[in-house]
Amino acid sequence: MEDSLYELLAPHLQPRITNHDATDPTTIQYLNRLSTLSLQSLTSTEPQSLSQSSHSTLLSLQALSNRSHKAFITSADSLSALRTSIPQLSRETRELRDAIPKLDEEAMRFSSKYSKTAENVALDRRKKAMQLARNVDRLSDILELPALLSTAVSSAAANSGVAGASSSTTYSSALDLYAHIKRLQTLYPDSPLVEDVAAQAEDVMRDMTTNLIYGLRAHNLRLAAAMRMVSWLRRVAPELETLHRGSTPGKGEGAFGALFLVCRLANLVSTLEALDPLRELADQETQKRLGNVDKRDGVSAHAGPWSEGHQTEKFLKRYIEIYREQSFAIISLYKNIFSPDISESDLAIVGLRGLDSRSKPSLAQATGKEDLLQCLPPALATFPMHLVQLLTETLRTYLPNVQDKSSRESLLTQVLYCAASLGRLGGDFSLIVTELTTTEDERDETMACEWEEVMRKHRTLAGRLEQLTVGNATPGSRSPLREASPVH
Repeated sequence: MEDSLYELLAPHLQPRITNHDATDPTTIQYLNRLSTLSLQSLTSTEPQSLSQSSHSTLLSLQALSNRSHKAFITSADSLSALRTSIPQLSRETRELRDAIPKLDEEAMRFSSKYSKTAENVALDRRKKAMQLARNVDRLSDILELPALLSTAVSSAAANSGVAGASSSTTYSSALDLYAHIKRLQTLYPDSPLVEDVAAQAEDVMRDMTTNLIYGLRAHNLRLAAAMRMVSWLRRVAPELETLHRGSTPGKGEGAFGALFLVCRLANLVSTLEALDPLRELADQETQKRLGNVDKRDGVSAHAGPWSEGHQTEKFLKRYIEIYREQSFAIISLYKNIFSPDISESDLAIVGLRGLDSRSKPSLAQATGKEDLLQCLPPALATFPMHLVQLLTETLRTYLPNVQDKSSRESLLTQVLYCAASLGRLGGDFSLIVTELTTTEDERDETMACEWEEVMRKHRTLAGRLEQLTVGNATPGSRSPLREASPVH
């Protein structure tokens, strides 16, 4: 019935309405409603109802358009884009469908290549990279060790002349860092990183060794500082302990004793070189004295008036004072730091007999110990000989300039006290002064006689003072003068 009614009304409808589908549910519902109305309602109330409904619908559409016009525009744009997006989506869908087999093939190849059961270089490299990322902080700490070590050594070298305690702590910290690096090298001998860090640490340790050697040459070196420096050198350069033939690690002085004596000797020489202005004046007096001698022999020479060695006397007094103080300090420091394998008397016999060029006994002849032939003697065995040669050469050169007998005896007395000072450490050279030779034969006999006279006066004075104090001493006790007497 709805179809018949629709066909009846279709010629009277507008063209856009006739294009409407007759099977639309709204159209069917309205046609069913029309079939229930009377003729009067169709002619009177239905047009008004339709007009009212159309106007209400128009108002609703206007309000909706005013309220949601942006959404309508967006929807219209999206609807217009569907003409191109839908074909594109279809095309990309076909491409994805065609790529799925290739993707599956690549996934299978990746799975077989990076399988944990198979060994391959790429997977190992990736594992190493991941391990490196996890341990980057530890590696950074290891890479900073050479810089920390260099900073500690530089700080200790800068503070060595300011605060001994701070430099001691800094050097100890540097040695602890170096020991830690050596442990890492032992634990990881095949690691290029640890090997490079150890090489840089070795360079810093060489700088530290140089600083310590310069420290041993410092002025006014104390026993505590010297012992610390030697102990640090033993840790920094343990190979020096075995350079001395016959030495074993941890026993004996090795090459450290000779190194210590050489450094202190350099300090002594530099201290004596500070007397160069006085030495130059003494050299001028020597030239004047030799010029006067040449005149007496009939040789022409240009020489001014000679002051009979006053400048030379000043130079020798100061020279002997410095020599006595520094030589005693050097040997006493050595004996406190190192433990010689032979006694002081053995050192004295070897050192003093070696001064005589006519007799050159071996250490075994002096001590009577055959086992000493298997190893070199300590450095102190020959060091006093060099010290005495240093003094005797100076005396041989400049003592003839001093013409005043009392001044010359004063200098010889000073030399006697110096010999007695070294004698307390096993290096008495009082008998060697009598063998001083000059270019003048008559001066040889005069100097020997004066030296004997000085020694005789000292022995007499010491005996008288001992007699004066022996009454105040308790029975069985030793006289303090005998212990303090410079004559042995």
